[in-house]
Amino acid sequence: MKTEQQYFEEGIPLGEYMEGMTTHKENSQKVYEGFKMPQGDEFIALLQENKPHILVITEDWCGDAMMNNPILRHITEAAGLDARIAYRDADTELIDRWLTNGGRSIPVYLLMNDEGEVLAKWGPRAPQLQELVMEQKNSLPSKDDPAFEEKQKEMYASMMEQNTTNPDYWLWVYEDIRKTFMSALQKQS
Repeated sequence: MKTEQQYFEEGIPLGEYMEGMTTHKENSQKVYEGFKMPQGDEFIALLQENKPHILVITEDWCGDAMMNNPILRHITEAAGLDARIAYRDADTELIDRWLTNGGRSIPVYLLMNDEGEVLAKWGPRAPQLQELVMEQKNSLPSKDDPAFEEKQKEMYASMMEQNTTNPDYWLWVYEDIRKTFMSALQKQS
């Protein structure tokens, strides 16, 4: 059984992954170009001091990953960190260790120290976004309703539009990653 560190060592860099995307590449690039990192944040200094690395479990068809990965890329670039990709569907053994509510939800970010010990898990969504998604899902008609499929498609299209264009969503993601990673790093100090 491979360790998270082995998956990290075999992974491709986050920037290279984003350049090679075949699904959602344009939207992901819009988020990357549109997101502005908060300035003067102690978070970046803490990352620079501790030099963790991040294993990203993702797939480029995922709408959450389309929005979250560019934000993580900004964080890692600002701190000079290495983030590498493990494709969720290529080897489900890894994602099955890091399930979210029993599901293979992505993206998952594993913050790791030099020895490959996982210090924190983040993903797949910031809590505010999870709340919005659940509200939208709960407003759908029942699955046996003839309108269900159409309404679900409309919901997903709306979510994709918001994920691609709403800077508040991006900041929620940044703040939640920040909170999760800072807490783990401060425990290490």
